[in-house]
Amino acid sequence: MSIPVSAKNAVQGLLDFIDASPSPCHVIQHIEALLVAQSQPWQRLDETAKWLLQAGGRYYVVRDDSSIVLFIKGEKPLVETGFKIIGAHTDSPGLRLKPNAAIGTEGFLRLGVEVYGGPILATFTDRDLSLAGRIAFKDDQDKIASMPVKFEQPLLRLPNLAIHMNRTVNEDGLKLQKQTELPLLLSQLTEQQLPAAFFSDLLQQQSGIEAARIISCDLAVYDTQKGAFWGAENEFYADSQLDNLASCHAALQALMNRADLPSDSTVVCAFFDHEEIGSTSNKGADSSFLPDVLQRIARATDSDSDDYARALAKSFMISADMAHAYQPNFPNAFDAQHRVLVNKGPVIKVNANHNYSSDSISVALFSGWCEQENVPFQHYSHRCDLPCGSTIGPLTSAKLGIRSIDVGSPMWAMHSIRESAGVLDHEYMIKVMKRFFAM
Repeated sequence: MSIPVSAKNAVQGLLDFIDASPSPCHVIQHIEALLVAQSQPWQRLDETAKWLLQAGGRYYVVRDDSSIVLFIKGEKPLVETGFKIIGAHTDSPGLRLKPNAAIGTEGFLRLGVEVYGGPILATFTDRDLSLAGRIAFKDDQDKIASMPVKFEQPLLRLPNLAIHMNRTVNEDGLKLQKQTELPLLLSQLTEQQLPAAFFSDLLQQQSGIEAARIISCDLAVYDTQKGAFWGAENEFYADSQLDNLASCHAALQALMNRADLPSDSTVVCAFFDHEEIGSTSNKGADSSFLPDVLQRIARATDSDSDDYARALAKSFMISADMAHAYQPNFPNAFDAQHRVLVNKGPVIKVNANHNYSSDSISVALFSGWCEQENVPFQHYSHRCDLPCGSTIGPLTSAKLGIRSIDVGSPMWAMHSIRESAGVLDHEYMIKVMKRFFAM
């Protein structure tokens, strides 16, 4: 298979994006760094301040460090064009540190963790793990502040039990008791070292904030192994968090492509935290975040409430989340009529119970954008006898009352700590998203 250089470059950009973003807070921090590097300035808006927006202006809003809405204000009135929105999420399933995490056991220091979302727990064993997220602390003025923290080096490990003590593991599969068998090994302590103090000192060394001033932390476990191409012709790639940072990266590339070009429509990217646990938080897709931003865009352009409703009626959203690619080792896991393949283009996801937001009209529209870009596309429906996952699409579409479609690039091993996908598909998705924003 011949892989174009442009497709390889697109995926390398994605791998760099993921490797710089081991937690949702770092996703937002890295996006801000990319915006600063753009030739045209982007302005960060404060939700507590009044907004003054200009046609053609580039803006973004961050809520609680890990969700972001970016937009370019269109040249034409909203009532004529509506909003063009791409939504995705910044979080991935995995392990999160508990508040009183440090556990001293037989001279070893372990960190207690809680399962976040639905990860494949067995894939976390025997990996070079570390911690990333944010800490909350008191600053020099005795006010609460926060900052991202990332341990670069392999810090933690979850060693497997030897097969000599778990003789049926290859027949029964690896099963980990969540309370007692998931704590991660961090260090071997001397008799004088106290577990909690040892861990507090580590946080102080990494953050530069005195341990006494650190109040709390939100820390995720991440795999320190960098993303990589693989396959006989490097036609595949692997990394953590493809679900769903691949969608965030594709949408961001499409948006930044529009930044230097005039646009009639107001184009929006909305990346939410907490999708993997249901989106019900102050910054999730089921929150007021996106509606608040869209309403304020409308008010800043002197639109009345009727104009805002009219604009929503003309709007469209692409809900972008990764899709299940056919894995030939497990043919019975898939509907035989809906086996989507890697390197064969974006996947349109349909579910009769509306776990996905796609309908016949939105499917027809998205298919047309693919055809205009000469991008192949595929259709996916889950097996009827297996529970179907969901996305931010139905939540956001219902909250705003706008037409939406659920799409994603096909991938293997979703929710593993090490996921894989096809190199061609990332560029395909970027092309279609660029077409959507240019319409």
